[in-house]
Amino acid sequence: MKILIINGPNLNMLGVREPHIYGSQSFDSYFDSLKNQYPDVSFGYFQSNSEGDLIDCIQREGFTYDGIVINAGAYTHTSVAIADALSAVKSPAIEVHLSNVFRRESFRHHSFLSPVVKGVIGGFGLDSYRLAVEALFNSNK
Repeated sequence: MKILIINGPNLNMLGVREPHIYGSQSFDSYFDSLKNQYPDVSFGYFQSNSEGDLIDCIQREGFTYDGIVINAGAYTHTSVAIADALSAVKSPAIEVHLSNVFRRESFRHHSFLSPVVKGVIGGFGLDSYRLAVEALFNSNK
């Protein structure tokens, strides 16, 4: 099974950025442990602060992976274009959030991605990624 993880803006700053909200572990160290936990999964990873780069990645890779785990960061709440890209590819996607967005500012309560993805997982810190991988893994059995 091939799963692509896509992270949007500011997620390259995990472990440094607002650790009281996002935790103190970097995504790179978490990603290593996730790969060890799922040795039968071939993982891809892409991070960008640029909306266009995220769309290009989805269009380029969204036909070759069995699933996409996407944390589009703030673009979740603003990008019709990323939602359109996810709709255009065959790979099912799961939207993830580290924090519970419904316990935060009201502008974070709306997602343009939620209507076009298979499911949404949030509020469990970095473990939200594992839960999304588990959902994709189990849905392809």
